[in-house]
Amino acid sequence: MSAPWPYFWPIIGAGLIVGIVAGAIAFRRPRRRHAARAIGLVVAIALAALWHGPLGAADHLAGTIERTVRQTLVFYEIPEVSGHLHHAPLTRNVLLSGPADDFQRSELVRLIGEVPGVASASWTPSRTGVPLIAEGAAVAVLGFLLGLLLAYLVELRRRYNAQYNW
Repeated sequence: MSAPWPYFWPIIGAGLIVGIVAGAIAFRRPRRRHAARAIGLVVAIALAALWHGPLGAADHLAGTIERTVRQTLVFYEIPEVSGHLHHAPLTRNVLLSGPADDFQRSELVRLIGEVPGVASASWTPSRTGVPLIAEGAAVAVLGFLLGLLLAYLVELRRRYNAQYNW
């Protein structure tokens, strides 16, 4: 299991549940269809933001990734180099610092880039990474859409079975 999975699966689950509930309301009440979908989408994104910040999932993910990066550097016997996730906003990009020659620099970027949960590694700060909260919101939207699809399939089955009068 990779490091970001414990961060993303509750967001997918919350989006899925909200999508099922919003879809059930939207498909049975045509007048409130758009309002139910919009409110459901906002709730799914709000739950992702709540999971990211106040519930501490982002801090836990950052600690796990930084601990794994530190263990990797110690394993390769380069403890004087350190790696930390880029903050403000939090991304999955690792910023390396410390004394290293050209070979070590290029090889450490490759090795740290392969650590589970790391999107990229570099020696200079860059703003190219996607913020973790944006990734969480995108996953919540994906879970919401899957929930809407499940609610639609359930509604199709209900309508199909309603045509028979036993």
